[in-house]
Amino acid sequence: MSAQTVSFPGQPVPASWLSDFDKYLIGEGTHERAYEKLGAHLVTFDGQAGIAFAVWAPNARAVSLIGDFNGWDGQQHPMHSSDSGIWSLFVPGLKEHTVYKYRITTQRDEQFDKSDPYGFAMELRPATGSVAVQLDSYQWQDADWIASRAQRQSLNSPISIYEAHLGSWRRKPDEKYGSRWLTYRELADELIPYVKELGFTHIELLPIAEYPFDGSWGYQVLGFFAPTSRFGTPQDFMYFVDQCHQNGIGVILDWVPAHFPKDGAGLNYFDGTHLYAHADPRQGEHQDWGTMIFNYGRNEVRSFLISNALFWIDKYHIDGLRVDAVASMLYLDYSRKEGEWLPNEHGGRENLAAISFLRKANEVLHGLFPGVLTIAEESTSWPMVSRPTWLGGLGFSLKWNMGWMHDTLSYMSHEPIHRKFHHHEMTFGMLYAFHENFILPLSHDEVVHGKSALASKMPGDDWQKFANLRAYLGFMWTYSGKKLLFMGCEFGQWQEWNHDTGLEWRALEAANHQGMQCFVRDLNRIYKEEPALHENDYDWQGFSWINANDSDNSVFSFIRRAKDSGDALLAVCNFTPIVRENYRIGAPQGGQWRELLNSDLECYWGSGISNGAVSALPEPAFGFEHSLELTLPPLSVLILKPA
Repeated sequence: MSAQTVSFPGQPVPASWLSDFDKYLIGEGTHERAYEKLGAHLVTFDGQAGIAFAVWAPNARAVSLIGDFNGWDGQQHPMHSSDSGIWSLFVPGLKEHTVYKYRITTQRDEQFDKSDPYGFAMELRPATGSVAVQLDSYQWQDADWIASRAQRQSLNSPISIYEAHLGSWRRKPDEKYGSRWLTYRELADELIPYVKELGFTHIELLPIAEYPFDGSWGYQVLGFFAPTSRFGTPQDFMYFVDQCHQNGIGVILDWVPAHFPKDGAGLNYFDGTHLYAHADPRQGEHQDWGTMIFNYGRNEVRSFLISNALFWIDKYHIDGLRVDAVASMLYLDYSRKEGEWLPNEHGGRENLAAISFLRKANEVLHGLFPGVLTIAEESTSWPMVSRPTWLGGLGFSLKWNMGWMHDTLSYMSHEPIHRKFHHHEMTFGMLYAFHENFILPLSHDEVVHGKSALASKMPGDDWQKFANLRAYLGFMWTYSGKKLLFMGCEFGQWQEWNHDTGLEWRALEAANHQGMQCFVRDLNRIYKEEPALHENDYDWQGFSWINANDSDNSVFSFIRRAKDSGDALLAVCNFTPIVRENYRIGAPQGGQWRELLNSDLECYWGSGISNGAVSALPEPAFGFEHSLELTLPPLSVLILKPA
């Protein structure tokens, strides 16, 4: 028993708090802020302070409130039902940090204890109790950031994202466990200055909504409205986001509306029925993942998910949501054999309810919070993912370019002598580069499960591996599209990512890793300073090949242009370890050109071959009236700008 005791039973929640109109909107699937009514709220009714509880469980025979305040006794606080299927109770005297659950009695007289689907906080795993907290007490100091967010996150602004897993970015020594996680406040003190110093514009966090299993990395969510207690309190997480904003850094969350785990305290079989999923496993279960699929056609489930998306932006000032596993939502036959799925009403494989849900969610998010980003991790050729719904699109702001990532990583894995036979893997992406608003992602998925770290994927000795990686990142940062890089890749750590340990920070004692980190810092600086590299990412006017066909030499050259077409940069990429002297490329104008960036500089652990300033002479080449004669360093990228 907790020291906190309640000497009188609960009371009905007043209609003024949970009105018939609220219930109607939730049932209709249009309540966009259901979290303001459902869950646990610290309130005062008729001069009595306490907590109002409300939970949707329409098929339950009875629901009781249990917790540390009543010895987890399901007889003391029975909840009141309504025609809408919402059970509610007001308990005077309860205070913040009360731990509670709902004891569900099913129509078959089964009983089980459930966490609150709308709970704002949870106990540290393996405990699964919900915790009542007040979210509106934090005093935000990020008004300037919020006011400028739409401009900072527009399609013609630089967006360079540092993807991080908070539990393994850095660890602290611990006598009991060997090492421990950093808290949200420690992360604010250490992660934010690091990201800012390297020049990234955003941090993308792997899911931080409460999850029971560390090895899921957060992608199997138990508490959709609760930031994980592993790193601190909800107010601590607010502080982290607030500090990001005050330092000019946006925050993107990985959001997981594609599925939920089967954990007993969670959404699965919530009221004795498949309330949040489909009963038929051909619709309701991901056999590969062992998880359940949301029933996107059920109104209350749509209210739950849309409210959840809004919640993180409303209460935590999040700047964008990267939606996980969108392809698994769009296709009824995703990862299923014949006979293991049910077609839609037209006989097709498209999940019409999921399509409708995604469009509605994007409309609501962009309508209420202009400038917020929604990003689709979508791995198929589904059309118009990042086009407005009124044009027939899904309404996302951006889409991960998985095809570019797979093709270019394949190219880089080949020995340089063989790359001429795979030249198309670097050029093919331009055939579809402007079909969507793409992000170029080098994410956590590419450095786990035996795939090797980025540096380890590269061929050659240590010098060549790092030269290859610098050249690859230089190609990525000069190519059309926004950028995303997973933590640890910025300094070329050798080991695969391990969620149970911190990054290999000791590697930075070596010059090769220091050089890689310095190179990424300079890439981000130039990317942000030069409009040609970010302002025209989604238009052919912003990119044109000079020579895409020099497969024999494995050299690529192209122009990037800003909205002002006179503002142009040249990029030249040499993906062999051979120094190429007197290499001629076309130039859009005559006069002096200078190296803005050279990945082969000695400060980056390169060989130090450079061109300095070069004159573009009136000698036609590749359709241009002027041309440059360059020395291309080995395994390098050059960025040139008119002097």
